[in-house]
Amino acid sequence: MGAAGQGLSTDEVQGIREALAAGRKPKVVFTASAGQIAGQVGQVVELTDPAVSDEFVVVRFGRDELPFSPADVAVVPRGAGRRVAEPKAEAEAEPEAEAVVAAVVEPEFVLDQQPPRQRREEPQSPVVEAAKPARRPVKAVKAKAPTGLTVTLAYADGEWTVAAQQGSKSLAKPYVVKPAEALRMVALVDVPGVQEAVEQILSAERSEAEQQAEKLRAELAEIEARLAELREAG
Repeated sequence: MGAAGQGLSTDEVQGIREALAAGRKPKVVFTASAGQIAGQVGQVVELTDPAVSDEFVVVRFGRDELPFSPADVAVVPRGAGRRVAEPKAEAEAEPEAEAVVAAVVEPEFVLDQQPPRQRREEPQSPVVEAAKPARRPVKAVKAKAPTGLTVTLAYADGEWTVAAQQGSKSLAKPYVVKPAEALRMVALVDVPGVQEAVEQILSAERSEAEQQAEKLRAELAEIEARLAELREAG
């Protein structure tokens, strides 16, 4: 079985996703971009989020489950199976014959297989070492990072509001908070100038409120005086 020339297409990725949902684990063959394990066969056990990492195809290869990109694997062609070499009839066969027999062996899970035990009186066959591919360095599976959380304290049109959003999801729509609460929130932010800016806004609002209160008190005094005159007239 040779290494596939191309990786997975978008349709093939979707087909694998549907197969996983149905409880199956599709077989794939490693392409040339996978390195020294090209031509070996594994099973897809999971498709992670492609937005987090390009290597979102998790393949079980031997005892390991490693992430690969769609370019590293391809769908196993139909009819392709595992071929096993016939045992040698005589232990004294020529070394050239051993090399020919070993060349047709294509194990699916090389990491699960152990090389044949050698007899003490015979040196270890160089063909066995050649048949064992170099093991690809194990890649650490990237953990999916949590979605960012944003809490916003805003001031507009004389009101302080707080909102919370995680990614594109709104957790709390802007709601009004008291100025004292806004000042306590800002006090937690140790950034020069931020607390001063909030205090200036609160001072301006306080001054405006006092002016409005004085105006209302003056208007109220006028209304009470008018009311008193009307009562005397009645």
